[in-house]
Amino acid sequence: MKTILITGAGSGFGAETALRLAAQGEDVIAAVQVPPQIHALEKEAQRRGVKLRIETLDVTCEGDRKKAEHWDVGVLLNNAGISEGGAVADIPAENLRRQYDVNIIGPVLLTQIVLRGMIKRGEGKVVFMSSVAGLTTDPFAGAYASSKHAIEAIAEALHLEMQEFGIEVATVNPGPFLTGFNDRMFETWKGWCDDPSKRVFDYSRIAFPHEQYDPEPVIETTIGVLTGKIGTYRNVEPQAIIGQQRQMMDKVWTRKSAEGLGQRAELVQKAYELKPGTPV
Repeated sequence: MKTILITGAGSGFGAETALRLAAQGEDVIAAVQVPPQIHALEKEAQRRGVKLRIETLDVTCEGDRKKAEHWDVGVLLNNAGISEGGAVADIPAENLRRQYDVNIIGPVLLTQIVLRGMIKRGEGKVVFMSSVAGLTTDPFAGAYASSKHAIEAIAEALHLEMQEFGIEVATVNPGPFLTGFNDRMFETWKGWCDDPSKRVFDYSRIAFPHEQYDPEPVIETTIGVLTGKIGTYRNVEPQAIIGQQRQMMDKVWTRKSAEGLGQRAELVQKAYELKPGTPV
């Protein structure tokens, strides 16, 4: 049985995926960022009657990452991540760096450690919890989307580099799902260390500009990818938006640089109109 390491398992997709895999009898290490998250996850595992190994692993901490050298990981899900909201013109440097440290640098350095064991065994699988934001970009999500675009590039490079060693690479790309993650992205401005009078936008007036789906399909797909039941490299959920994503990616090729000047973009306007947590 291969050990499955899931980072960011203290809440959201990570927690539910870890619990369900454990319920299926898989050997799971649920890695949480901080010790207080351990108790809540332990209680939920006890409530469901499943055996779940829980470890603290902050992907930005070198000491935490080194723990993974001794865990004999067969499948890694790089799920840990944060979302820093704010316009490119406004987001402070500290928040921008934190976005990249958590979403890119930490996961890559952890992956490097885990890969050494996989290469020795001649098998393994690395899965990145990416996003449709790694394929397209929304207003006020440039920092987050750029971190996921980076993950897409890293995953593609890793796929090419690791195939001779027998190591699979895949991505899971959730769209807008109602877990609270997207709405919290539009509240990070409350902790900014900047001069509010110099901001281009009033963030108290805007929200995540999409209706959001029930998260169940992402959890099912993630489990399928981790266990090998789903073998595709890129896995977008919900599948109903795949066509829309491809259209958005293609549209960039013909867009004019002066297109829409002087007019508010449609998604920017929607950010003003939509309330947080609006379901599809």
